[in-house]
Amino acid sequence: MTLPLSNDGFLRLVVRNADAAITFVQDALGARLVERFADANGRVVHSRLSLGSLAISLVDEVPDWGWHSPHSLGGSPVLIHLGFDSCDLVADHMVALGAEIVIAIEDRPYGKREGRLRDPFGHLWVLSQELPA
Repeated sequence: MTLPLSNDGFLRLVVRNADAAITFVQDALGARLVERFADANGRVVHSRLSLGSLAISLVDEVPDWGWHSPHSLGGSPVLIHLGFDSCDLVADHMVALGAEIVIAIEDRPYGKREGRLRDPFGHLWVLSQELPA
């Protein structure tokens, strides 16, 4: 059964220091901040960034709410897979801003050039591009 969404969805990433993560995603990937809300304690409880057709929300971890960052969990089980015209250029820029290479960007036998990076907040990003036929 396919049920229609009542609105556009988004990917929510829980991090330590959401404001720094927002800046990282803006600087590293060219995302545009659409909205940001903090509670009375200054914790970012919602943000929305536009990255092409993808919407991403970055929020501060709040263990009492069950919101745990990859640092608290010992890593992230989620892979965020994005396609670019030049994944090497994006990877170099992300590394310059504090990300680390987990799997090197290389040509793969399935027709893509891709690799994996971990951002400074513990989330894993697969950067990919189509190889010419």
